[in-house]
Amino acid sequence: MLLTALATFGQSANHDLGYDDTPMLPGLPFHVHDPLRPHPPVVTPAAQSGGAPSDAILLFSGKDLSEWQSRGSGSWKVADGYLQVVPGAGDVATKQKFGDVQLHVEWAAPVEIRGNSQNRGNSGIFLQSRYEIQVLDSYQNATYADGQAGAIYGQWPPLANATRKPGEWQSYDIVFEAPRFEGEKLIKPAYVTVLLNGVLLHNHQEMMGPTVHRQLAKYAAQPDEDSLVLQDHQQPVRYRNIWIRRLSGYDRLEK
Repeated sequence: MLLTALATFGQSANHDLGYDDTPMLPGLPFHVHDPLRPHPPVVTPAAQSGGAPSDAILLFSGKDLSEWQSRGSGSWKVADGYLQVVPGAGDVATKQKFGDVQLHVEWAAPVEIRGNSQNRGNSGIFLQSRYEIQVLDSYQNATYADGQAGAIYGQWPPLANATRKPGEWQSYDIVFEAPRFEGEKLIKPAYVTVLLNGVLLHNHQEMMGPTVHRQLAKYAAQPDEDSLVLQDHQQPVRYRNIWIRRLSGYDRLEK
C-alpha cells in the first residue's frame, strides 16, 4: 500500500504536461497551463534569415511566374533570380487567394535615379487586391508622408524611413488581418503590421479601408479571400524571394 501511495503521489506531482486544478482562463475553455489545450503545429524555420519556413507558399522562387497571372496586356521580366516590372505591362496577381497572412517580399528600386517624389521607384503591394503597402525609393527623396515607402498609402505614414539606397535590396515582413463582414456590414476592420529591413513601420495598425488616391478610404463588402497584387506604376522595380503563410485557422487553437 505504501508503494502504491508513493507511486500515485509521484504521478500527481509530475506536471510536465500541465495542470487541471488551476483557474479557468477568461473567455476560454481551458485552465491556466491546461494539458488538454491544443498544441501549435511544428514549423521548421529557414536556415537563413528571410527564407521561407516549412509551411510557407513560395510565390516567387526566382525562376518563373507559375504562381501569378497578368492583369494587363503584357508580361513582367524574370531574370537572374528576380521579377521586374515592365512599365505598361499591367499589374500581376497571385492565382491563389488569401485572407489573414504573413508575407515576406524583397524589392529594389532602380539604381539609376529618374524623377522625384512619387515618380521615383514607385510600385505597391496590394493585400487582398485592395490594401496597399507602398513601394517607393524613399532614400533622400522628398514626398508626402503617407505616400513614402512603407506607408499604408493615403492613410498612415510609416513610423520610420528605413529605406536603403537605390538599387539595394529591401525586405518587407507583413502580417495582415483581413476585415470581417456580416453581409454588407463591417464587423472588424483590417489590421496590418509592417517591418522594413527589420525596422517596425506599423504595429497592428487599423486600416481605414481599401486604398484610394486623393480620397477617403471606406469599406465595402468583399470576399473573405483575394489575390496578392504587385503594382505596375511605370517604374522598373524588381522583386524576389516572395513567400506567404496562411494564418486563418490558427484561432482553432483557442476553441
